[in-house]
Amino acid sequence: MSIETASSAHTPISLSEHVYITLKRQIMKGELLPGHRMIVLDIAKQFSVSQAPVREALERLKQEGLIVGKMNKGSAVSEITAQEIRDIYELRQLVEGSALRATMKVLEDKDIAYLESVIAGMREAIDQEDPYRLVELDMLFHGYFYLRSGNALLYDIWNRIKTKIMRFISVTNQDHQGYSIPDSHSVILDLIKSGDVDRTEENLIRGLDFYKNYTGE
Repeated sequence: MSIETASSAHTPISLSEHVYITLKRQIMKGELLPGHRMIVLDIAKQFSVSQAPVREALERLKQEGLIVGKMNKGSAVSEITAQEIRDIYELRQLVEGSALRATMKVLEDKDIAYLESVIAGMREAIDQEDPYRLVELDMLFHGYFYLRSGNALLYDIWNRIKTKIMRFISVTNQDHQGYSIPDSHSVILDLIKSGDVDRTEENLIRGLDFYKNYTGE
């Protein structure tokens, strides 16, 4: 099973998709800071496109909560609040354990192989100094529990909060050194292989405490 990617260099994409992906990466990486004004005309000039694909891209970013509309000022990159972070991670701690438990009942060898490939990809991303790719792979690892749980509502919840999580951990991952991120995921996978559901869930939920309580200090 191949590792999913947010976009493929070998797959033709529309102008709108190109603008969307580029702006999203810039927001995720902190290159476009909270409050930065997203002016359609300026962005169209930057990408050498008409205003239509820019408006489409901005609407997608708005739906994901990465930008917000400003009265008489167009759009701007949204803020990240401590309360929002706590809310999201409290939600994850409530539902991700359930997704994990359901998934562990149905996992096969091919699923384990896939998760191992995701972790290997994390190590490669670190070697290649590609923090954005590392975050994408982190989302694939955790998102797999929601996907394989067989619960469509859980998977819908994940897809609704995933982008905000990606943006937040793109910042907090700067506090992690070396291979601590793939190593922590390897621990989870080893526990999954052991079949001990309670210990696996406990480790997973405890690991989310760092992000829930993160202050940036």
